[in-house]
Amino acid sequence: MSASNAKGIVHLDINGGVASVVFDRPEARNAMTWAMYERLNQLCEQLRADSSVRVVTFRGAGGQAFVAGTDIEQFKAFSSGEDGVAYEQQIDQCMARLESLPMPTVALIEGWAIGGGLAIATACDFRIATPGSRFGVPIARTLGNCLSVANLARLCAVFGIPRVKRMLMLAETLSTDEALDCGFLLQTSESADIHAVLSTLCERLAALAPVTQSVSKEGLRRLASRGLPPDEDLIRRCYGSADFREGVSAFVEKRSPVWKGV
Repeated sequence: MSASNAKGIVHLDINGGVASVVFDRPEARNAMTWAMYERLNQLCEQLRADSSVRVVTFRGAGGQAFVAGTDIEQFKAFSSGEDGVAYEQQIDQCMARLESLPMPTVALIEGWAIGGGLAIATACDFRIATPGSRFGVPIARTLGNCLSVANLARLCAVFGIPRVKRMLMLAETLSTDEALDCGFLLQTSESADIHAVLSTLCERLAALAPVTQSVSKEGLRRLASRGLPPDEDLIRRCYGSADFREGVSAFVEKRSPVWKGV
């Protein structure tokens, strides 16, 4: 595997007014590296300025995962809570750029949408998935870190607080049936048909009034994000904890973490 592939690739293809973004690191279930997040930032800026694009789709390569979170190996370099604050701010900026794209966005989910992958999917306007897909943020079982308030607000807007508590505090992953029932998913489709379903949805979206779509989307984003409280103290406490360092070490060493609550 080349050095560039080890860092992951995010592809962009534009065809007939539909932009397709692909997270390409299937050997790691498309887990996001810093380079992939930076590339996603760049692509969002490029797409924002391209008036020819009517719809943007996002999917993971390989058919087994959308994005299975952030690559945990990268957290080994964290030494204090300030590293966590900086990381969550970077993620917030990336998700805000994606969420504020002026055109409709669609996530095609095959398999796992976990952690950062769930955040990316949630920042999209619509989501379709294969029946076996799973959704969650099992950090209470894995790393012992936390999410920003902005990402919590996005999750609560589509899943509701009780389900978000289950994902974060019980480390549960939700099925496609539950994600469909609560409105997180627009629809489900078998793998053989899901690309045709995506194409039909893109055609529907591209045929409608783009200014209405854009201002409606931005108005809803403003409603959902207004009055968000500060969260740096919470993030600093979590990423600065001994439990977070234990979670990272345990994951890298492929063993179960021993939580101590400090």
